[in-house]
Amino acid sequence: MAARTRTPNEALARLMAEAGVGNAQLARRVNAVGAELGVTTYYDKTAVSHWLAGSVPKPEARPAVVEALSRLIGRPVTATELAWPAQGPAGAGAGGGGGGGDAVGEVADLSRADMDPSRRSVLGAGMYVAALGVPRFEDFADRAEAVAAGRTVRIGASDVATVRLMTDKIADILDEIGAGHARPMAAAFLTNTVTPYLRADGSEQVRNSMLAAASDLVYFTGWMAMFEERQGLGQRYYHQALALAGSARDHVTYCRTLRGMSLQASHLGYGPKALQLADAAAEAAPAGGPRLVAFLRGQQAAAASMTGDRRTALARLRETETALSQADDRRDAVGGYDQAAFHFHEAHVMWWLGDREGSVEALRRSNHARSPQERQGRLHALGLIADRQMQMRHIEAAAQTWREFLDLHTTLSSTRGDEHLKALQKGMAGYRRVPGVADLLARAADVAQRKAA
Repeated sequence: MAARTRTPNEALARLMAEAGVGNAQLARRVNAVGAELGVTTYYDKTAVSHWLAGSVPKPEARPAVVEALSRLIGRPVTATELAWPAQGPAGAGAGGGGGGGDAVGEVADLSRADMDPSRRSVLGAGMYVAALGVPRFEDFADRAEAVAAGRTVRIGASDVATVRLMTDKIADILDEIGAGHARPMAAAFLTNTVTPYLRADGSEQVRNSMLAAASDLVYFTGWMAMFEERQGLGQRYYHQALALAGSARDHVTYCRTLRGMSLQASHLGYGPKALQLADAAAEAAPAGGPRLVAFLRGQQAAAASMTGDRRTALARLRETETALSQADDRRDAVGGYDQAAFHFHEAHVMWWLGDREGSVEALRRSNHARSPQERQGRLHALGLIADRQMQMRHIEAAAQTWREFLDLHTTLSSTRGDEHLKALQKGMAGYRRVPGVADLLARAADVAQRKAA
């Protein structure tokens, strides 16, 4: 029998050349990243030589290789770009997929892995893929029909109501004690309750309503993953939410999810991609009330400001304010838009257009308008205010804001809050001689130690 020949991995060779690294250096980086992800590897330059010759690392090690290359190059790299099977811990690509496939099965795999503490760190390490195109509604229609066979139970309107109610309750938990507690609950509920419902029998109306309710929860779980800096995981949840919404013919949840994807892209600094997704969300939206219009225009304004389009950003911001002033007093618990959200977008636009003082004041207006129950959003806004005050060299004001931040952060489980805490320690370290800063840093160190325990 002839020996199997391998095709040299020219893509890997190009990426290593772009990063300016040799075999031994890449191997060391992969081992270091693997340790961060909880995957023990002992690669050396010989292993990298084998990869270059066409062999493929074991599946659990591929995220470490991809992440190491991404850090070295300074841009997202994917397994697909390396011509490797893009299989993550849940059996799906890091960025999710579009069109085709069993949407319900993919959601089940993703949530099952996310609820398992032993797999969550590796699952969360998947890279955000900025190069993915904007999905079309038609690409996802009927993806859930593949699960029609084998139904053993029948669902009704009360089961749909259960999923909606549970989504609202998880949103309350997010606001009150943070995504670190809320997301595992969402993943467990998706795995243990929602997936069996999606595989169950029922009338066409109930089935579509269940798909729409599940899409809402999957979208929200993705939002929490994004907020917790699990960007690749969040992107995968978002794509599955699109698939479920398409199958349900639910244009509202579909456009809401695209808007969430735009928010994620803007958070990661991908301005043009954020604008592309925000515009796609607006185009996909059905005719809706003024609150939905404000919800979409606000994100378009934020994304446009990142591209330097001052005229469009300010115009969209005015449209947002006008639409919100016409909205009634009802507010959806998930994906709702209110004055706090508007001022947050206002702050984003002002910052990117160069009005730093105005941005800080808008963030303060956002927190003033925010419900007392929305503690996670308040924490993030305080972290942003303090960080921007540091950038403007308003050190005493920043110190005061950081004290408010620490008061709240001790009561929440929030990865984004932890990132703000690191910014506090790094940014204020050079100002120990300013009155009160040394005490602030000592308290921050104590909070960080207790959070890590």
